[in-house]
Amino acid sequence: MSSRVRRADAAGVAPDAQALAILGALPDPVVLVDERNVIRYVNQAAEAFFHSGAPSLKGAPLEEFLPSDSPIFGLIDSARGTGATVADYSVELDTPRLGQHALTVQAAALPEPPGQVVISLHERSIAAKLDRQLTHRNAARSVTAMASLLAHEVKNPLSGIRGAAQLLEQNASDADRELTRLICDEADRIVALVDRMDAFGDTRPIERAPVNIHEVLERVRKVAQSGFARHVRFIESYDPSLPPVLGNRDLLVQVFLNLVKNAAEAVPRQGGEITLATAYQHGIRMSVPGSEQRVHLPLLVSVIDNGEGIPEDLRAHLFDPFVTTKRNGTGLGLALVAKVIGDHGGVIEFDSQPRRTVFRVFLPMASGDDSA
Repeated sequence: MSSRVRRADAAGVAPDAQALAILGALPDPVVLVDERNVIRYVNQAAEAFFHSGAPSLKGAPLEEFLPSDSPIFGLIDSARGTGATVADYSVELDTPRLGQHALTVQAAALPEPPGQVVISLHERSIAAKLDRQLTHRNAARSVTAMASLLAHEVKNPLSGIRGAAQLLEQNASDADRELTRLICDEADRIVALVDRMDAFGDTRPIERAPVNIHEVLERVRKVAQSGFARHVRFIESYDPSLPPVLGNRDLLVQVFLNLVKNAAEAVPRQGGEITLATAYQHGIRMSVPGSEQRVHLPLLVSVIDNGEGIPEDLRAHLFDPFVTTKRNGTGLGLALVAKVIGDHGGVIEFDSQPRRTVFRVFLPMASGDDSA
């Protein structure tokens, strides 16, 4: 490409000083390219990322700084072609000039002038997200092994202990009957806990088909409002054009029932609100650990509550088994949620602050080839 093109003057209307100041203050690199992928603007974070000053970057083709086969160029073309914001959560960048980076990249087309695209680069966020997903799955595997051990070493002997207690109860005094009843109740409680853990031991692929996620959420809402969430006001914010999810209906009901139950227990008795929301996220892609495959996860389901929020010391371990703030909780609910979402090939994440906690579930879309 000629130096004339590489150092062309900026095209279109220049942004005002306030907009430039806002972009310059952002901690993430932001780059504006024109219809020929020539750089027209960079903020200070982008200068640091590319190890070059704005005078050297402006007017230069982006290919001077990124490999020509980088998926970033595919995102730019997609944003330019669709006019929508697209994102890739799994861009690996490794060049002698820039070094090695794990990036989330978002590209958005500007309406004027035509062909211009804004690219933002988010460092390390995908690494953290993938690490969380791997942690969730490893936690589920640890529960799987524990469930097998408990079933063999604990559950079977408990049946004998319970039977012995029932025999003693037949000839026991009233005071002793209270003790034998306690033995039976505690044995039943431990067996129920082990039975819940057995769900982690099923490693068979789940049966999936096109599922209307709004029917799933409506079922969850009705169950919740008829029982544990009678005191809660539900708000539904659905995208009616959302395509079917590729999933297992019963398992998805279990997942969102668990999330809604947690939300219902977190909101205040007076003024408690839970929002169920769906949206289509254009261009959301995640890499599959251990392969070069990228999975499209465009369907977003959010469960939002106005509770006090998740304690800071629990957030890093929230999906680990036996982590709970409930007095009589087992701490298996969210671990099972993470396992089921992982079995669907999806992703679950959360943000929490006082009066607003959001659990986001990204799920794959059913295609025309998926059997109903």
